[in-house]
Amino acid sequence: MSSISIIGLGGMGRAIAARAVGSGHTVEVVGRDAAKAKDLAAALGGGATAGTFGTAPAGDIVILAVPNAAAVPVVARYGNALAGKVIVDITNPMKADASGLTTSDGTSAAQEIATAAPASAHVVKAFNTVFGHVLTPGRRLDVLFAGDDAQAKASVSAFIESLGLRPLDAGGLDMAHWLEGTGLLMVSLARHSAGDFNFALGVSNFH
Repeated sequence: MSSISIIGLGGMGRAIAARAVGSGHTVEVVGRDAAKAKDLAAALGGGATAGTFGTAPAGDIVILAVPNAAAVPVVARYGNALAGKVIVDITNPMKADASGLTTSDGTSAAQEIATAAPASAHVVKAFNTVFGHVLTPGRRLDVLFAGDDAQAKASVSAFIESLGLRPLDAGGLDMAHWLEGTGLLMVSLARHSAGDFNFALGVSNFH
């Protein structure tokens, strides 16, 4: 099992934390509001703890579950406290009206986070193509991920698998741009043909 730190106390962070605790991982939750972090840790049970925002995370894998606009500033705030960590970026850089991405062509939120992170940290894009509320225990959903460091990707893949989810490697971190575009596509589908956000994208293999 892995040691996981989740920075962010929103719905997605809570959903991943719940599955991680349920799968036997050591989980630390961290937020700017220390009282809320303690409350969440208590609600999660399973030995979950509340960390202190801005100090070195306890986990080897650090899940960045904050709003996209806050992601780079948070990473910059942590600075060398993230050295040697695997940083999982789950954010989607969407415009407020979901009409497009806030990042430029040829780059991604994940790549911007990687630039802001210490050189010894490795960023993996993951979970941004799954809605938090469908991460109900028991559902084996597909989780697309991308990154440049093979060892970091292997760690994240094993973590995803341990949650009862199916990890699908989409390639290098340059593919994060397209994963973020997929997140935007999912919101558009929810607003048009799907009718709501109670769905998941997956890959079917035919032999």
